[in-house]
Amino acid sequence: MRRMTVLAAAAALAIAGGSTGVALVAHAAPPPPPPGPAGGPPAHGPHGGPGWAHWMHHGHWRHHKPLITPGTFALLFHPADREITTADAQEIATGFLRWNGNHTWKVVDVKQMSDGKIGFSYATADNSVIASFTIDSRTGRIRRVG
Repeated sequence: MRRMTVLAAAAALAIAGGSTGVALVAHAAPPPPPPGPAGGPPAHGPHGGPGWAHWMHHGHWRHHKPLITPGTFALLFHPADREITTADAQEIATGFLRWNGNHTWKVVDVKQMSDGKIGFSYATADNSVIASFTIDSRTGRIRRVG
């Protein structure tokens, strides 16, 4: 008797789950318009080459996986003002070099600028400057300036 009750409950759950799935599919968003001049985006990218659909369809996206998967550092809070100091900027710039496996370049010319940005440069072991950057002390955005 007990076995029949369990089987009846399992069947009821299967039917309820199936009908819920059908309801979700019935209320799904309509498909996007077809590619081309009829209304959708062009089938090819802006330069005439294959667009994102080509990359997704042929699996090329698998070769471009991010270094850090989304959600890995989800517990970290990003304040509106990060209050980055010149010492922080030097550590961030050095950390970037190390993260990318570069142990020969170094960070030089770290200085506070008048507009709330901090300037720094990357140099070789003989102090030949390779590139110069600024980091916004409030947002942390890095821009190349030279």
